[in-house]
Amino acid sequence: MSTATAERIWSPRYVWVTLGAVAMIFLAAIQSLAVTTVMPLVSADLGGEALYAVAFSGTLATSVIGMVAVGAWCDRSTPIAPLATAVLLFVLGLLVAGFAPSMEVLVAGRLLQGLGTGGQTVALYVVVARVFPAGMHGRVFAAFSAAWVVPSLIGPSLAGAVAQFLHWRWVFLGVAALTAAAFALVWLRLRGRDLATSHPDRSAVATRLLWALLVAAGALALSLAGETGPWMPVVIAASLLVVVASLRPLLPRRTLLAGRGLPGVVLMRALIAGSLFGAEIYLPKLLIDEYGFSPVWAGLGLTAAALLWAAGAAAQGRWGDALGNSRITLLGTALLFAATTTATATALWHLDPVVLVVGWSLGGAGMGLMYPRITVLTLAYSTPQNQGFNSSALSISDSIGSAVVIATMGIVFTALSGTGAGFSAVFAIAAALALLALVPGLRLGHAHETPRR
Repeated sequence: MSTATAERIWSPRYVWVTLGAVAMIFLAAIQSLAVTTVMPLVSADLGGEALYAVAFSGTLATSVIGMVAVGAWCDRSTPIAPLATAVLLFVLGLLVAGFAPSMEVLVAGRLLQGLGTGGQTVALYVVVARVFPAGMHGRVFAAFSAAWVVPSLIGPSLAGAVAQFLHWRWVFLGVAALTAAAFALVWLRLRGRDLATSHPDRSAVATRLLWALLVAAGALALSLAGETGPWMPVVIAASLLVVVASLRPLLPRRTLLAGRGLPGVVLMRALIAGSLFGAEIYLPKLLIDEYGFSPVWAGLGLTAAALLWAAGAAAQGRWGDALGNSRITLLGTALLFAATTTATATALWHLDPVVLVVGWSLGGAGMGLMYPRITVLTLAYSTPQNQGFNSSALSISDSIGSAVVIATMGIVFTALSGTGAGFSAVFAIAAALALLALVPGLRLGHAHETPRR
């Protein structure tokens, strides 16, 4: 791809859409990194240690409902109104969490926030598909990943400083205000564009929404299984059954069987997301609980990984076509496995925290290679009529994969909390998932994701 092609996303025709979309990703990155950093303090302040994992997995679970609803809405019309609705829900959820008097209310705000987060992601993917030519998609998604650079530098430590010197509530309330301001810019730049598909999908969506509700309910039940006492094994089994059965209609056929092409793309996303994000929420907790780090320094522990994520995304955007999907899979999963095994060893043998931080950064590099490539492949396998469905399927696999893994890790961590093996166990689960991602990762295929010359 030529330098001229690379620069076109910043040309006058696209620059405002690019800036607006990148701003939305930037704020999502700030929010994600900030909450991961301050949640140990939040749970301690509100007496909600038992709901620590639910505060993350619950948000991911309800995001599925937003993904399905917005994906269907986008397939019928322009993505502008769905994006506006998603942003409204996201901001409302942040406000509820920011003013929460108890952990239960905070979790409720996080559930509402999830509805908006899921819808916002899908709507932005459809905006990219309908505004930018296919040959520019890789560059746009590389820019999305690069939008994590500044949040990676300042987000975790800034969130820790805000929580330490002001109050953790401002982490939620501040992001809410900035998101509202950023969306005003996005809406002004998109409202005059015709982004509706020429052949809208008119199929019924009620059934898809019902499946999404069941998936979210199953994931939430799994998150709360640890609180059900002797019924826990039954709740876990029933929840997993509901999740798997309800997911099938929301994903491309043969996804759960790692089918070649789009099904493999979607399944790989679930596995690598579960591996990294499931383990990542325990990284600052380990640094604070076991090493005595302050929130500021615990936040800095996430910075190196996020910076290398951006570097990996930039490398994928420039050399991804030359590397090919199989090499990206092998290199990316190897880096993710190295990061999670390093974290396991650190927790197990109480190694120097520098080992943990440096090792964890490798996972960021691997995800930077794989994440934008998977998104490019999803759009390459799509048509204008199913861009919304496929984009929502990708985001659903991401969120439910993470939610199920986080819920499982929460159960394991709580069960082993008295033995001192909780941290090493959750990181070992993440390492196993990184290896398992090779199965669909080597079946990605090609969908003419590069323009014909």
